[in-house]
Amino acid sequence: MKSTVENLEPTRAKVTVEVPYEELKKDMDAAYRDLAKQVDVPGFRRGKVPPRVIDQRFGRVVVIEQVINDVLPKFYADVITENDLRVMAQPEIEVTEIPNATGQPGGQLVFVAEVPVIAPFEVPSVEGVELEVDPISIEDADVDQELEELQNRFASLKPIKRKAKKGDFATIDMVAKIGDEEVDSVSDVSYEIGSNSMLPGMDKALTGMKADEDVTFTTTLAGGEHEGEEAEVTINVTAMKARELPKADDDFAQMVSEFDTIEELREDLKTQAEKRKRADQALQARDRLMDHLIDAVKLELPESVVEEEAKKNYDDKATKKEKTEATEKATRRISEQVILEEIAADVKPNISQQELFDFMMQTAQMYGIDPGQMFQDQNQIQAMVAELTRTKALALTLAKVTVKDTEGNEVDLSEFTRDPAEEADEFTTAEEGADTEATEQAEDAEETEDK
Repeated sequence: MKSTVENLEPTRAKVTVEVPYEELKKDMDAAYRDLAKQVDVPGFRRGKVPPRVIDQRFGRVVVIEQVINDVLPKFYADVITENDLRVMAQPEIEVTEIPNATGQPGGQLVFVAEVPVIAPFEVPSVEGVELEVDPISIEDADVDQELEELQNRFASLKPIKRKAKKGDFATIDMVAKIGDEEVDSVSDVSYEIGSNSMLPGMDKALTGMKADEDVTFTTTLAGGEHEGEEAEVTINVTAMKARELPKADDDFAQMVSEFDTIEELREDLKTQAEKRKRADQALQARDRLMDHLIDAVKLELPESVVEEEAKKNYDDKATKKEKTEATEKATRRISEQVILEEIAADVKPNISQQELFDFMMQTAQMYGIDPGQMFQDQNQIQAMVAELTRTKALALTLAKVTVKDTEGNEVDLSEFTRDPAEEADEFTTAEEGADTEATEQAEDAEETEDK
């Protein structure tokens, strides 16, 4: 195989591949055998039809096409690997020459592939880099917020007679119609006003409603066979309730925790608020590190790839501002992934089975996915490994920089940048050492007894 790579522009490459017939002969023979098993030719048993007869009856080009479909992806992948090309999308491939379709077998396969790429780059060292983050300050309001979130978990719903507002819960029957045709309906559904989780315009329609009232509004359906169509929706409110929080007192503290008093619970919530803010501080440091790396590397991304990624987040009705914002976010996402892949290739973080398991369980919980399905899908597992590898590589890189808050205090992020896999290895080594020492002590004791 002979190949050449031509840079059409900084973000697009042209790959030309020439494969002589001799390198294809093994695949041609296999294709003839496969075809011989599929065809019926008078005078020959199935599977025993000679290649010359197949050429006469069906044309050699049929075999050549099958071979090209089989081998082209491999030859293309080999060239990409050999030339260390960072490919960003599927190639546009054109076959410009095929082996001899008639006469003596011979000739060659030639194909050309044009593909979006990113030029080679190096991630600069982070030695001496100093990042700045916001300082941590725990106020009474932070504790109040933690306490309110805890109260919400134990809140009850009480019927109300007043007009509904954001945060109230409506029990509804709903019917959607397009013209005179009923296209959807639900009954006895509880809906939190302001959650914006069902239909556009629904929150506005329910605001100000009371139990046993009806309201009709026009909306665009968000799913089903009529997705995107305009429909008239009628809602009957069968009940209206408000969330009632339990009183924050000693009884509440005893019900929801191991503490006897509300003061003790608030002190514990203060600690939790601090932990949460430290986690937020670590995320901010991570984002600042990515800002630094993106600015330092200055990647030039293929416009077509960025545009394709941006289109996932806007539709045909999007404004110019929305399209610009989507493009900026897409550029950021792609830049992060490419740089992190380069860092991961250099750092080569070790991913333990336990880390992967925990990461996949967290991801499944976050997106409401069945963990069992994820663990059975090899593509999902590989994607999770890649994502975890990038995340861990960034954490290990963050451990190498100095982080200070805006008040000049150095921030310790070791809790978020340590490597669990290394700690597990150290634990195993310590256990092995302890076992060895225990064995030696037992042997010494046996020798003493023998004496």
